[in-house]
Amino acid sequence: MTVGKVGMFGGKFLPCPHMGHVYAMIRASTMVDELHVILSYDEEHEKKMCAGSKIPHIPYRVRLRWWSQLTKDMPHVHVHAVYEQQTGNRSDWERGAEGIRAAIGKPIDTVFSSEHGYTEIFRDLYPDARHVVIDANREAYPISGTMLRTEGVMKHWHMLPEIVKPSFAKKVVVVGTESCGKSTLVRNLANLYNTTYVEEWGRTYYERLGNCEDITLPEDYPEIAFEHKYHEKVQLAKANKVLFIDTEAIVTQYFSMLYLGQRQPVLDEVARLQQYDLWLFLEPDVKWVDDGTRSFGDQQVREKNNELLKNLLREFGVSYQTISGDYQQRLEQAIGYVNELVKGNELVKGRELVKENEL
Repeated sequence: MTVGKVGMFGGKFLPCPHMGHVYAMIRASTMVDELHVILSYDEEHEKKMCAGSKIPHIPYRVRLRWWSQLTKDMPHVHVHAVYEQQTGNRSDWERGAEGIRAAIGKPIDTVFSSEHGYTEIFRDLYPDARHVVIDANREAYPISGTMLRTEGVMKHWHMLPEIVKPSFAKKVVVVGTESCGKSTLVRNLANLYNTTYVEEWGRTYYERLGNCEDITLPEDYPEIAFEHKYHEKVQLAKANKVLFIDTEAIVTQYFSMLYLGQRQPVLDEVARLQQYDLWLFLEPDVKWVDDGTRSFGDQQVREKNNELLKNLLREFGVSYQTISGDYQQRLEQAIGYVNELVKGNELVKGRELVKENEL
């Protein structure tokens, strides 16, 4: 049913668009010839709103980016960010309406929301527009921005659009020397948490070549690190709350130093940029197994290499949890740390998002 030509659907969408917003937007888009999604923002006010919440403040450009992704295949839906200062005065609404009208550039004949309480103020601000209320009781998707901020996104994971989830998924990286159970632990954790994982790409790289020790070249290691990061991005998009990762750029640098005696600046740069929520360091106290790509089986050498890797992690300021014991004990320890992480405060990945100090 068409109710108008130019419609407006607005909000702060803080901390992020949720499925209730998506539902209202899609319903609204079927009722007008063109729909304008307005993201109103006042970041100083928003930071105060988010103080003490489970989710830190998310810059408006990130929220705008999410809306752009959500509507990119809807040619009659347009997304705008409009600054609207929040002082608590009626004049805030009035100046905000002026900015919204300027952003749309056309007469607005329909205003959409999910609140009957907005009818009177919208009548004053948009006298020529009809106010259409969509799912005021939140029956389709019982969720709100307040619930996300106070209770966290993990509890309401199913209420997040798929394009939003990667920014909130926890990233757990498992590191250690050769043959300390990294691959086994990562696969087991991924299965237990019903989610995705990233295998150690260096292993796959050299398995394709059929050897490792005798044919390693300096240029192998940046290629391994870059391709590993690509697979992290791919699997993060499919992760269910948490992604498990086998090794990363510091470990790749470590192997470059072991096999070639070379430290590569490009790997240091990758290591400085990467961000993980939890580091699990596996001690080499399980039996060394020669899988055809390993070279350092002597226990004294393992201990020496183990300390080298720890020193590298310290150099980069990495805080890690140590895992040791038999395979059952390692699994139980890892589960404890992961459960604690998932129940804690939500963290947004700075790598995928626009950092606030860059705005």
